[in-house]
Amino acid sequence: MSTATVTATAEIVRKPLYHSLFVQVVVALLLGILLGVVVPEFAIGLKVFSDAFLKLISMIVAPIVFCVVVHGIAGAGDLKKVGRVGVKALVYFEVMTTVALVVGLLLAYLFGPGHGMNIDTSTLDAKALNTYADNAHKLQGGGIGSFLVNIIPTTSFDALARNDVLQVLFFAIIFGTSLALVGGEKGEKITGFIEAVSTVLFRAMGLIVRIAPLGVLGAVAYTVGKYGVGSLKQLVSLVALFYVAVAIFVFGVLGTVMALAGLNIVKFLNYLREELTIVLATASSDAVLPQIMRKLERLGVKDSVVGLVIPTGYSFNLDAFSIYLTLAVVFIAQATNTPLSFGDLMLVLGVSLVTSKGAHGVPGSAIVILAATLNAVPSIPAIGLVLVLSIDWFIGMARALGNLIGNCVATVVIGAWEGDLDRVKAKRVLDGEELVDVTAG
Repeated sequence: MSTATVTATAEIVRKPLYHSLFVQVVVALLLGILLGVVVPEFAIGLKVFSDAFLKLISMIVAPIVFCVVVHGIAGAGDLKKVGRVGVKALVYFEVMTTVALVVGLLLAYLFGPGHGMNIDTSTLDAKALNTYADNAHKLQGGGIGSFLVNIIPTTSFDALARNDVLQVLFFAIIFGTSLALVGGEKGEKITGFIEAVSTVLFRAMGLIVRIAPLGVLGAVAYTVGKYGVGSLKQLVSLVALFYVAVAIFVFGVLGTVMALAGLNIVKFLNYLREELTIVLATASSDAVLPQIMRKLERLGVKDSVVGLVIPTGYSFNLDAFSIYLTLAVVFIAQATNTPLSFGDLMLVLGVSLVTSKGAHGVPGSAIVILAATLNAVPSIPAIGLVLVLSIDWFIGMARALGNLIGNCVATVVIGAWEGDLDRVKAKRVLDGEELVDVTAG
């Protein structure tokens, strides 16, 4: 896959600010807030822009993941190395997920956001949870065995049609491995064809990304128009604590991990600012999956590492979601005056390590997985989930943002661990000495 970059020197004149996708997205975000406050009914109708943008991105995610993974494995040459990267990724994911779960647990106990609410569970409306509860029972009923079996697609076309990233990844690994084993002229022809298709798909992605400001405008206008600025009064402490928790994890934990790889987390976030702004506004990390993969490649991470770590991380490395899981469980217990023993806490941690792996791609995933977790901890009333339904969108913004940052850092760190990170190039890019434009194809 081509990783051509635009090299900038001091003499090169940068594009005007209004050409910057980041500036366009920020302006759209501010305009969305204004419309939501001034003309809420009109703003709610703008959700169609957000829905259309997310559908456009969704349309292209699965084939891009397939092409990138297949080309990465087939071009790696050493299948043992591919397996080694996969094992390292899973080890890293488990360590970071555990740290994130503990962070959520500690902050919940330290600040006690649910204390003083004194919620009587008999007054809560259980009807609001019917859909989520059904999905949670389905998820929980099969357990980890069912989850692993579901990774295997019924057919490869079915996985692509449903945009199931984990199933597409599974088939792509098998296809890429088989392609590498075939080798020779036949293998090279197919590899070349897949690389060509990938180039076209990334060009299409570049066109779609240009309308991201409209998607952001629609998402933010709808949120503010529907829920209002004062909609978080009762639960503002939980929302604020979660945002603080994500910030602590990103700059504290992930910042330390990045420093060990020889890179600066602040410069890294600045490099991904356009994508992070889109995710914050749309509360969906799917919206930037293709361009994030391209940016990480152009940062200096080998494409085979990017192709394996990013798609896998979307289901197995949900750092911010893990923080939210333990934070919300303890919040519900505190709000309903439910005492938790040390055994209960250990059970929450153990169950969360499993349930957090199935979050991506499940409708209403956060509530569904939270319900599945609570169903495994009988001492906490599952009806308490009603308390967090109204703020899920606001929580989801930071949740998607934290998950994406965690996966991007994981890709860089595993690339460095494996010796597949060009540190010299990465530092040049992060220092702004080499500009990257993923919309250029």
